Amino acid sequence: MSREPRVVAGLGRPETAQETADRKAEASRVYRSSQTFRNLIAALIVTVAVVAIVVLGVPRGEVPDRPAIDVAAIAADVETSMQRPALVVEADDYWRVNEAALSGGSTRVWTITLAPAADDARGFVRVAQAFDADVTWAPQVLDGMAPTGTTTIAGREWDEFDLRGRGSANISYAIGTQAGPDYVLLYGSQSPEATAELAETLSAQIDDLEEAE
Repeated sequence: MSREPRVVAGLGRPETAQETADRKAEASRVYRSSQTFRNLIAALIVTVAVVAIVVLGVPRGEVPDRPAIDVAAIAADVETSMQRPALVVEADDYWRVNEAALSGGSTRVWTITLAPAADDARGFVRVAQAFDADVTWAPQVLDGMAPTGTTTIAGREWDEFDLRGRGSANISYAIGTQAGPDYVLLYGSQSPEATAELAETLSAQIDDLEEAE
């Protein structure tokens, strides 16, 4: 005995084959949509959990200070290599040493780069001892600039290189002097006054260079 088609509420009659197919298709679409939403929520929960683990698991604390550069120790090695005294800058509270190294090339140069220690201060001064060189070496690091005059610091005459009118952002001022067989050059973006004060602290060592000739 055949079964009578079920009367669908709202239609007041049995569904047609097409209506039945459409209803099942819509039910499948709604189910798939609900599954996608659940999967999205689950993925977000997992992502948030992973981020929380990473954030909470990373050790906290301030970035450690960079180890201080031992200028005297490096200078001792330079002296051994070059068989003559090497300048040692004894930085006060105003300065910090950023770099100290002996560079190669046709002229060996011992350089010490200093910058103001204060976080809000800008600029630098590089102290360079060019071995077996004279004032003609200076233009190599000063964009071809020849001395523009002289200045006297602690009784010693220094060549002066004023680059402030040349639009150089990195090097605006320099002073240099002959120290025995070597040429000592202080250059950078600090004021003439600050550069001169640093040069004055090197006077005794420059005298020693002359005597060691």
